[in-house]
Formats: sequence, structure tokens, C-alpha cells
Amino acid sequence: MADREHLDEVVVRPAVAADADALVEVDSIAAEGDAERRAGIRRWCGQGLASVAEGAAGPLGYCVVEYTFFGHGFVTMLTVAPAARGGGVGRRLLEAAAASCTTPKLFTSTNVSNQPMQRLLGRAGWSPVGLLHGLDEGDPELFYRCGSRAG
Repeated sequence: MADREHLDEVVVRPAVAADADALVEVDSIAAEGDAERRAGIRRWCGQGLASVAEGAAGPLGYCVVEYTFFGHGFVTMLTVAPAARGGGVGRRLLEAAAASCTTPKLFTSTNVSNQPMQRLLGRAGWSPVGLLHGLDEGDPELFYRCGSRAG
């Protein structure tokens, strides 16, 4: 799919309602039948909260920014198709999220167990800002702040 040589061909654009079915297929949890995730994807696309990264073959990943985190932007979801991981798609989605965020601060979080996301956030210039226990038993949530946002 998207390797490092062809990242310049990847386009990130706002997702629309018609993108939902394709994004369900990109998201391994939704593709396996998780009804809640499928409904979330449809809602995010319908509400204009999602961005999609596309290559020549179609969607490679998506990102969702919501404004429910103490009035600040929050990357609620970032998913890259397994075959496209490690090629810069996630970073492009994070850059697009930062560029489109309408608040001075942009945050996200990931589980301590999600080492690939932590590496991505570090490479993309995000800074760890806190740790929360109790959301997922035995797997604390790490919070990050986008380093390219003022405020």
C-alpha cells in the first residue's frame, strides 16, 4: 500500500458520510464486526469530524478530532490499515489534525501497551502530559499534547 517512497501520493482530506463503509474496512476492529465502532465511524463521517488518508488504491487510514476534552481538540481515533503501517500515513493524519484543529491545544491518548502509537506520537513531536489509571484495568492511559500547537 503506502510505503515511504509513495507517501507524497497520499492525500488527507475531510471524510464525508459516503466514506464510512470504506473506513470500516480499514479499521480492523470495525471490520471484525464491532457494531459500536462501525456506528462511531458512520457518526464521525456524518458529522464531519473525520479525516481520511487516501492512496491510489483507496483509503489507508482515518483520524477523528472532537472538541469534548475540556473545550480543546482531542484526537479520539487514529487508525491506519495494517498493510500501510510504518509508512508515514499516521504522521500525515496527525499533521492534518493539528492543521485543522480549531482550538489552541490539541490532545490525544493511548494505552501504555500501545507502543506503536507512542512511537508515532514521539516522532510527530507530541509530548506526554499525563497518565490516568482506571480506564482499562491494568493498562493505564497516556495523554499527549501536540507540540506544534500554540497555547
